[in-house]
Amino acid sequence: MMAIKWGIIGCGNVTEKKSGQAYNKVGDSKLVAVMRRDAVKAADYAQRHNVDRWYDDAGQLLDDPEVNAVSIATPPSSHLEYALRAIEKRLAVYVEKPVTLNAAEARRMADAVHKAGAKLTVAHYRRALPMFLHVKQLIDDHVIGDIRTVQIRMWKHPHIGESNDTADNWRLQPNVSGGGYFHDLAPHQLDLMLYYFGEPAVYSGYSLNQSGKTPADDHVCGQIVFKNKVVVNGSWCFNVAGSEAVDTCEIVGTKGKITFPFFGNFVTCKTEAGVQTETFTHPEHIQQPMIAKIVSYFKGEGPNPCTIDEAVTLMKIMDAFTHS
Repeated sequence: MMAIKWGIIGCGNVTEKKSGQAYNKVGDSKLVAVMRRDAVKAADYAQRHNVDRWYDDAGQLLDDPEVNAVSIATPPSSHLEYALRAIEKRLAVYVEKPVTLNAAEARRMADAVHKAGAKLTVAHYRRALPMFLHVKQLIDDHVIGDIRTVQIRMWKHPHIGESNDTADNWRLQPNVSGGGYFHDLAPHQLDLMLYYFGEPAVYSGYSLNQSGKTPADDHVCGQIVFKNKVVVNGSWCFNVAGSEAVDTCEIVGTKGKITFPFFGNFVTCKTEAGVQTETFTHPEHIQQPMIAKIVSYFKGEGPNPCTIDEAVTLMKIMDAFTHS
């Protein structure tokens, strides 16, 4: 491909700032078409973002002769369908996370990618952000020695900025999202663990609906033992008091500790030499660094920054934690 001409299927909130505008800010990349089932909203999006064409039917976007790459930004329940249709049209594909509802669907997507020799990348965009690359460099440079344990905690009050009315919030509808807030947020965290530590050996966990206020489980715990013997323990609870909300990851080694929030902007490294904290300013469009890598990959100029096979492993872990 000489240039990547994007079409977005599902131009909702996630594309407003995080990704949509970034497609036009990467070299050899342009957003040329968008699709949303609500024609009025699709037209409005296209007008506000100076997109040439809009559609209210995915088939029309997939048939657009100028589109050679598709961004699938719908809720997870339709990711597999649209990815399979795009692959059949020989289009390159970028899929939002979680990649599918479950590991079985992810495996179907992977099989289709391999059978067609298609190019598909999963939107675990934290892999490309300077803050998380800094953490990886600290690990790879053995600044805190050999890694022994990782402790992840994400606890939130039920009112975390989203509507808790299930009818208005697809994230709390398991048949649409795959679960609840765990399925929305944990993919970022667990994917970084795979990115940092490689292939897992064993993993297990449990989930439950403590509050009973929505159909989705609101408490998940899990453990991963990686083949390099790093142990990760995670706790996700979305029904604690506001005063007890926390977002933290502690990576503990034989010579110190790295601490950071997944949804924050600093990394603290503590060793015998002292404590050092680095702060980061995330890009205006947080997916832009990842999109730059994807454009390079789609053009045959670089590696795939996050493969479907890695996403299959992630979905297997999430299924094990939630017994899906």
